[in-house]
Amino acid sequence: MLRPFRRRPAGGQNPIDAPLPPGTSPLLEIDGLSVGYEVGGAFTTVLDGVSLTVEDGEFVCVVGASGCGKTTLLKTIDGLIAPSAGEVRVSGRTAHPRHGDMAVVFQQDSLYPWRTVLANVRFGLDVRGRRSAETDARSRECIELVGLRGFENHYPHQLSGGMRQRVNLARALAVDPTLLLMDEPFAALDAQTREVMQTELLDIWTKQRKTVVFITHQLDEAVLLADRVIVMAAHPGRIREEIRIDIPRPRDLHTKRGERFTAYVDHIWNLIEEEVRRSLIPGTAQETRTGA
Repeated sequence: MLRPFRRRPAGGQNPIDAPLPPGTSPLLEIDGLSVGYEVGGAFTTVLDGVSLTVEDGEFVCVVGASGCGKTTLLKTIDGLIAPSAGEVRVSGRTAHPRHGDMAVVFQQDSLYPWRTVLANVRFGLDVRGRRSAETDARSRECIELVGLRGFENHYPHQLSGGMRQRVNLARALAVDPTLLLMDEPFAALDAQTREVMQTELLDIWTKQRKTVVFITHQLDEAVLLADRVIVMAAHPGRIREEIRIDIPRPRDLHTKRGERFTAYVDHIWNLIEEEVRRSLIPGTAQETRTGA
């Protein structure tokens, strides 16, 4: 089993290496988060008063129609976007500026073509000044965890799309993040590879119990993976409904054939369809926000 990375003492080190306060719960707290930007003198609100908590070890999926602010929410959690209002806290500590106990897996694998699989997986540890025999060993453990043992010396161009995304996931796990953020990581894969990656992610999550916030457009993917699904409404983005997925674990692709699974997918689809229809009718979205 993959062992937690042993952190160095915080004194004199990069602040991203400093240990977080132990025993804080919930792990992720989003409190009244609003995000917007100004273009041509007009201010556009992307997220409006989003509040959410995620417990340690919980797997939460966020879904919603295009433009509802899912990726903006993830980037704000990660510290890449500053909130206009509200706060994001991870283990009781503000997420702005970004700290090193989070890792992100994006839709594109973003691997360095001149680095081998092992060197790509080790990259996050290298930039934190942790290069050692221990980091090599941990990187190899992560490669084995994602099923790529024997490919350590291959380069990205020698791998399939699914294999490159496994490397991407291994790189995120190598830094032993407290919080793993995933932004549609399987969207670029074909349908068969995507389903394989879903089941493998479930297996990895069962072993690691990382806290995960996962963005997806695929409703069946969300229901299969999540403890809870957050359905976003749009224009501006806000939480429409939180749905706890009461389907026993472990889950696999056969889970998708169950009546309860189908009922969850249908319910979420109906919520999103309502939001899309509202956005197409002038004035309706604004009336919904103000309670008219």
